[in-house]
Amino acid sequence: MVLFDLFRNYMNALVGRNQEFEQLLVAKDISAVKDKMSNRFDAIVEAVQEYDVSTHQIMKREDKIVTDKDGNFRRVEKVWKLPIPYQVFINEIALVFLYGRPVKWTQLSDGTDNAFKAFQDTLKRLRFDSKIRQCKRIAGAETESAMLFRVFKDDDGNPDAQIRVLAASKGDEIFVRRDQYENILSIAWGYYVKEEKEQVNYHFDIFTKDVIYRCAKRTLGWDVMEEPNLIRKIPIILFQQDKEWKGAEHLIHREEHIASRTADTNDYFADPVAIMAADIVKNVPEKKEAAKLLITNGKDGVDKAAKYLTRDNAPQSKKDEIEWLQNQILQKTFTPNITTDTLKQVSQLSGKALRTVMMLADIKAAKHKETHDELLDRTASLVTAIIGNVLDVRLHTECEALKVGHEFQEPFGDDVADALNNVIRAVDAGILSSETGIELNPLIKDTHREIERIQAEAEERRKIQENIFGGSEDGGAGTANAGEEGEDE
Repeated sequence: MVLFDLFRNYMNALVGRNQEFEQLLVAKDISAVKDKMSNRFDAIVEAVQEYDVSTHQIMKREDKIVTDKDGNFRRVEKVWKLPIPYQVFINEIALVFLYGRPVKWTQLSDGTDNAFKAFQDTLKRLRFDSKIRQCKRIAGAETESAMLFRVFKDDDGNPDAQIRVLAASKGDEIFVRRDQYENILSIAWGYYVKEEKEQVNYHFDIFTKDVIYRCAKRTLGWDVMEEPNLIRKIPIILFQQDKEWKGAEHLIHREEHIASRTADTNDYFADPVAIMAADIVKNVPEKKEAAKLLITNGKDGVDKAAKYLTRDNAPQSKKDEIEWLQNQILQKTFTPNITTDTLKQVSQLSGKALRTVMMLADIKAAKHKETHDELLDRTASLVTAIIGNVLDVRLHTECEALKVGHEFQEPFGDDVADALNNVIRAVDAGILSSETGIELNPLIKDTHREIERIQAEAEERRKIQENIFGGSEDGGAGTANAGEEGEDE
């Protein structure tokens, strides 16, 4: 009984929160609505600062003030600040191993060919492959991005759609409201627009599956316009993740510190320093003098006049630490050490062997797929709804029945020869049908079209065989026999 009461109270509270949210919208208290939604501003700011080399901690290193023995200021001596763009490298490798090759979409339902063709055409027209790579790159760098699917009427009055990538680095703000099961109830997009008289106003669009609230900040409050959501789904695909280099922040900073200090030391000691005996040397050549001449008090003082002080190589401990740091940074972020030498070594490897060499990146990609599988399913559902409810309502019923699957492609491609041989052996052994073998053939892009071609070619061969060996009333062997009877006559 107690558990039931607790559950009832929780559900009542949840309903109350939803009602409160809707009441705030009705009251046009958008500032309070924003407070009811979550955002990732702090995490984004931190990630962006670490991603941009100009804002790395090492850039705060102060220049050295040089004074004389009495403490009087003499000059400012610049120190090296060497940020290392590990973040960019790590992020790009993660992107390549997830979306380096376009997602492969498959039709899983029957009688939905027209809807599936419209689905594929729409993704191509929206440049989906490019947009999702942009979103993944930004999410890896900033921890958040989004694809906003906008529907509108073109200049001819026909329904159309486009994708806009949302990101903090592009001036966008993203707010989310979820239920207790982490399901998204609404997503809001904050942005600035230059309007009349060059005045810049803040806008805040709230997307729910039924209604879109267009809110604009004015001097005396908010203007709120409601419009029906024709798509009937929230038209935003949200990308959220940890920064790709998470866990390696201090390691990167340490290597940057060592590199910068080493550069300072090299500036000071790399060039040899002349040591001269003042009682022997009669002159000091000018710094820029072409043929420098050092004059001594006599030939006996030549060997003693001057010598150079040079520095030994950097301590082995420093080299060892740098190497350790580099290995740790890459391992902690599941990033393979892809260098020019590495590429030379793996250029001749098969797809299977290459995956072994790049196992760290493959492990990371597998982790990302846990989230991106759901994102791609939502994308398929959203695009199908856009087609059936907006772009081509004639396909509404077929779009509702359409089921779409997806496959991530290997970043470096599959080993085609091995794949074909495996398919052929399976078909010959009778454990795989010919039609399934065609579907698994990596060289075939349109399975249905290929099956039709194979059937047409088989029918053509059958007709040719009938003409040669008989089986028809007017030709083939029948005609030959008729000729033989004529000769006998």
